[in-house]
Amino acid sequence: MARENGTFASPHFKPKAKSVIWCFLDGGASHIDLFDPKPELNKLHDQPLPDSFKRPVTAMGRTAFTPLLGSKRTFKQHGQAGTWVSDWYPEIATCVDEIAVIRNCTADGLNHVGSVCQMNTGSILGGRPCLGSWSVYGLGSETSELPGYVVLLDYPEEPPGGKRNWATGFIPATYQGTQFREGSTPILHLTPPGDIGPQQQRAKLNFIQQLNARHRQARREDDELEARIAAYELAYRMQSAATETVDLSTESQETTSLYGLDQKDTQRNGRNCLLARRLVERGVRFVQLYMGSGSKWDAHKNIEGNHSKYCRESDKPIAGLLKDLRQRGLLDETLVVWAGEFGRTPMSESGDGRDHNPYGFTIWMAGGGIKGGVTHGDTDELGLYAINGQSHVHDIHATVLHCLGINHLDLTFFHNGRDERATIDGGKIIHEVLA
Repeated sequence: MARENGTFASPHFKPKAKSVIWCFLDGGASHIDLFDPKPELNKLHDQPLPDSFKRPVTAMGRTAFTPLLGSKRTFKQHGQAGTWVSDWYPEIATCVDEIAVIRNCTADGLNHVGSVCQMNTGSILGGRPCLGSWSVYGLGSETSELPGYVVLLDYPEEPPGGKRNWATGFIPATYQGTQFREGSTPILHLTPPGDIGPQQQRAKLNFIQQLNARHRQARREDDELEARIAAYELAYRMQSAATETVDLSTESQETTSLYGLDQKDTQRNGRNCLLARRLVERGVRFVQLYMGSGSKWDAHKNIEGNHSKYCRESDKPIAGLLKDLRQRGLLDETLVVWAGEFGRTPMSESGDGRDHNPYGFTIWMAGGGIKGGVTHGDTDELGLYAINGQSHVHDIHATVLHCLGINHLDLTFFHNGRDERATIDGGKIIHEVLA
């Protein structure tokens, strides 16, 4: 069962989830305006941070001393468990009995480049494999006609740090994420010219692979070449599979409406969420949806205008994804994660915005292996610091891997004299949210 470098081609134990869909709120959504209501913050609006609070180091510096900014959102309890959700997410509020909200999350970075990198790779420094790559490396993919790890952006801009957020670092490059693009050709140069037939193309590919194999004989340490060889074969198989997967014309109007494809504001994320369902349906292991790609959620000013727009763009598509997965019997085997790189401060910036907050923020999970209707952890009365325990990024990653049937301590790759793992030197499973 063991593969080279200590990984396994099968789970360490029976998994609850076969695949992961990660909705990444690029730029950092405000937990205190979405899932973590703070009445005391509203009472202290426009007053300085109380002396009883430790002044945090903030990304913009001055916001450690700016007045508090109350939330203008209306919060209500939803579902059987009474989960708190603001009026910015009315559709997701109807799904809370499927969701475990984790309100005591922490991270190490202050800026976007390092923090997006850590939420993907476990480290604020580049060069490590991302969680999607670890997942495919440990388990492989259930499809041979599509990549095991797919990345989808809703805007043309890449997240801070670009493609390193779905790169493999020091593990073989063949496990990196594949970015799908809009349109009928999701991967560039996938469709062959019209004057080349299948036999001619197969013969050409065989010849190229023979040359590659000969070149590799003396360069076995070059995993980039091995990845390229595998990519040629995968691309050949994907020519029909990928085109069929992104063809949404076979979906019913009821389904496309569920995701919001019939509305301008929700078309981008609706398409990507529907495509994510089709990908996991076809055996893709890990799908990452960047929502507000290019740090669109980064509301240093006018948080009302910023979050109103991006909540409206993401609310219905995410809720549609959860409902559609449930209707098709896929939610129990698909882990859905809602998380950005950090939250926002209760202190104001530019009068009506919020700075970055890695000291206490919210994510949620739903689906395979997760106990729905749960709220775990908390932040202080202003929403600045996680209290009574923390759920660090490494804990989040350990929990995701656990749902996939992977022990994060045993998924290793020998590099530079040590067994490296996804959670580096930390990570504990958040058992409170597990079914």
